[in-house]
Parts: sequence; C-alpha cells; structure tokens
Amino acid sequence: MGRLAQTEGLDEEQQEILKVVKQFVEKEIIPVAQELEHADEYPTEIIEGLKELGIFGLTIPEEFGGLGQSLLTYALVVEEIARGWMSVSGVINTHFIVAYLLQQHGTDEQKQKYLPKMATGEVRGAFSMSEPGLGSDVSAVSTKATKTDDGYSITGQKMWLTNGGTSTLVALLCKTDEGADSVYKNMTTFLVEKEPGFGETAQGVTVPGKLEKMGYKGVETTELILEDHKISADQILGGEPGKGFFQMMDGVEVGRVNVAARACGLAIRGFELGIAYAQQRKTFGKQIADHQAVLFRLAEMATKVETIHAMMVRAARLKDTGKRMDVEAGMAKMLASEYANEVVEDSFRIHGGYGYSKEYEVERLMREVKFMLIGEGTSDIQKMIIGRSLLKDYKL
Repeated sequence: MGRLAQTEGLDEEQQEILKVVKQFVEKEIIPVAQELEHADEYPTEIIEGLKELGIFGLTIPEEFGGLGQSLLTYALVVEEIARGWMSVSGVINTHFIVAYLLQQHGTDEQKQKYLPKMATGEVRGAFSMSEPGLGSDVSAVSTKATKTDDGYSITGQKMWLTNGGTSTLVALLCKTDEGADSVYKNMTTFLVEKEPGFGETAQGVTVPGKLEKMGYKGVETTELILEDHKISADQILGGEPGKGFFQMMDGVEVGRVNVAARACGLAIRGFELGIAYAQQRKTFGKQIADHQAVLFRLAEMATKVETIHAMMVRAARLKDTGKRMDVEAGMAKMLASEYANEVVEDSFRIHGGYGYSKEYEVERLMREVKFMLIGEGTSDIQKMIIGRSLLKDYKL
C-alpha cells in the first residue's frame, strides 16, 4: 500500500467499504479492463458484482434500502473504481446523480417509488441536460415540454447520455412556459421512464444507438430523441415546474466532484504504472528510475496526485455539510482533470515506445483521461464560475 491519496478521519464503516471496493477492483476489474475496453464491451459481470456490493445504493438512505453513506464515501469509491477502469465509474455516476436529485428535490411519492429500486440497481438512472447545439450553455436548452389537458408533451433531442441504453429512468431538463421573466425559471426537470435498450424504448422516446468515442468505452453514450412524449405532471421532479435549472445545477456540483474523483483515480493508476515501469526498465546499465530526469518526473507526478486528491476530498466534505460549494467543486474538477492528464502523459513518456502499444495499460489511460477535460464542464467553464464567484466575494 503506497502512501499517496490517503484520507484522514474516515470511520470504520467507510474504511471497510473502501477496503472491499479496492479488493473488488484488484480482483474483478483490473484483470479484465484491457480486454473489455478494446472490445468496447459492456462490463455486465462487473456491474452485477457492484450491485451485490450495494454500490448502486451507496448514498441512498437506509430507509429506502441503501447504505446511507456520504458524498465523500461515494467520491472515494469512485476514485478507486476509476483507478481500475474509468468507464465503470461512469456507469454508476449518472445513476448516483439521479438518486441524489430525488433525495434532495423529489416528492415523498417519488422517493418511495424510485429510491428502493435504485438502491438495488433494478432501476438505473441517467442524467440529461446537453443537446446537439449546446454544451455548458444550459440557457439554450430547446427541448420543450408543452402543457396538455392531462399533463405534458415533450419534444426535442438530447445528447451525451451516459447509460442512455441501459437506464430506465432519465432526469431530463426541458423548457416549460411558466410565465417567468427569467429563462432559468422556465425550465423543469422531468422523470422520464423507459425500457433498457435501443430503438423506441417508450412512447415517443427513441435511443438511436451508441456513439463511437476515442475512449470511455464499454459504457454506452447515446442521443435521446423525444417526439410528442406524453408524461403526467406528477413526473415533474419535486412536483413543481420551473425549478429544473436550479435542481440540475445542484446535481452538476455533485457531478463535478465525481469527475474530480474519476480524474484522481486515473492519476493514481498512471502514477502506479509509471513508477513500476521505471523500476523494471533499464538503460545505460541502471533502472530508469535512477536517472534524475525520470526521478524528478515521478516526484512531480506524486505531488500532483496528492494535491488533487486533497482538493477533491475537501469539495466532497463541504457538499456533505450542505453548504454551497460551486467554487470548490469547480476548482477540484478543473485542477484534477488538468493534473490527471499531465500525470498520465508523464507515465506515457516514462513507458517510451511501449506506452504507445495497446498491450500496455497506459495507452488506454491516455485515451480515457482526455474525457476528464470536458466532462461536467470544461476547464474554461470552471474558470468562469470560479472567477465570477471570487469577484463577488472580493468586491471592492
């Protein structure tokens, strides 16, 4: 056990959960990740194993059949799973965000209806804001829910749904005409039920198929097309229209902690692979770890791993207190994604020509870590959020 990325102040239950997850990652994920990733194959057996461990209900309250753990525990579990294979952490990420939205904003009926089945993994969640013509500009959402005599009709096209095929419950952000003077108060989150799979998965709901990606394989990323999808008003998250933007931003804060945790996991694995290879490979009569250039590179890699782990943990702990932490989540996500890319690239450089070979794990990490730069908002978006908040805090 290395000394990096240790977390102080965890209770016995948290330590036991992380120990079990680490053992699962070592035994069930790392040995098969390369083969499954190269085949772009869904990790069915791994997911079933995570269900048995209770990971799908990790943060869901015990009254709904979950483990009732904190965001910090979840983030540390995600970090460990991403260390094994980042795609697997993506499978549970959007599921967790939907469960979090239900816990924080759902009606009692919605919580009773969905959370027990989400805790077991029977109901799988997906989170949908983005569209083909927008990324972080949420105000430009064009998918619209129009009032009808018995509810709403939703029409539009959504993009970049992680778990778009396997999910059965989608938290979907739409425009609604609530007569408010702000576009942000004319948005509503709907809980859209569908069947798993591709094609028409519910009345007026179509999942065309998987989008091909350079990395983040195994887990499916899809579009979602809605054509006059009929939905009742009681499927509005929280039961009240016009609150969707604020609900989704709450979920995005959690999502940014999650991406920071995933980036930490990738950085830890990149460092592990790099320092191991540096002690195996020899040049000029000695292991390359003894060359000062490589030794300094390892020292910088380790320092970056420690930095982003600490920032991620702080953001998660702050969110657990219920305080606003958009700045802290943005900082953690921004730096973790940037440093993870640097650490993995340094590991790639240490591997030399072998790092370019698909036989070596670092090749997969090089492709996966790029997603951290754009997932849950680019670094430029994080800087805008951080900078604007700082101007408010330090206003002359």
